[in-house]
Amino acid sequence: MNLLNSFLDATLVIGGVPILWREIIGNAFGLASAIGGMKRVVWAWPVGIAGNLLLFTVFLGGVFNTPQNLDLYGQAGRQVMFLIVSLYGWWSWSRAKSAGVKEPQQTDPSRSIVTEPHEDIAAVQPRWATHKERIGMVLFAIIATIVFAWIFQSLGSWGPLADAWIFTGSILATYGMARGWTEFWLIWIAVDIVGVPLLLSAGYYPSAVLYIVYGFFVSWGFGVWVKIQRDEKKKWADLLESQTQKV
Repeated sequence: MNLLNSFLDATLVIGGVPILWREIIGNAFGLASAIGGMKRVVWAWPVGIAGNLLLFTVFLGGVFNTPQNLDLYGQAGRQVMFLIVSLYGWWSWSRAKSAGVKEPQQTDPSRSIVTEPHEDIAAVQPRWATHKERIGMVLFAIIATIVFAWIFQSLGSWGPLADAWIFTGSILATYGMARGWTEFWLIWIAVDIVGVPLLLSAGYYPSAVLYIVYGFFVSWGFGVWVKIQRDEKKKWADLLESQTQKV
């Protein structure tokens, strides 16, 4: 128990401002998970879960005695959501290992998160969401943000509207990642745009800095997934042309 308390209380002082080590480590795990998501490896999910557990204790400042001593229920609640959705994503991507070869791309999700991706090996094939799926995402974003803003305000959350969108957008982005929708990168950008000012105002500086890093990273990741889709489309076109010529 003493060891656990020492870890929970461990801080790094920068410019006279105390910063929890668990906030730094939790965000580092989150970044590692995002990198794994871009590389389409299954280990992105458990690494992300470890970060979620740490950050849950950070954003319930009134419960876990953080330097900020305030609660962001949306930020804390999304860590719980991440655990649930990440379990689904972990299971969904892992199915590729036993699904066999159904596309030109062979799947092998057992690769380490630090392994360089091979052109013919991945855990999921990116695709654009369908028209129906996009309508569903927009409706969910609007309705859920309104509902969660009311709930968080009732609970006494700091910055309930922004907190609600971050929570809602995180649900959509994580679910989209699990489904292989390329749009999930764009949703993360929208979350970052709202999250940075909120976290800076609340004094969660490492998280705010990581949100900025995420902003650049997800923009890069979006470009990577779009390129993968274009290459895959070209591969199918070349395969079809080759088969046509044989006939």
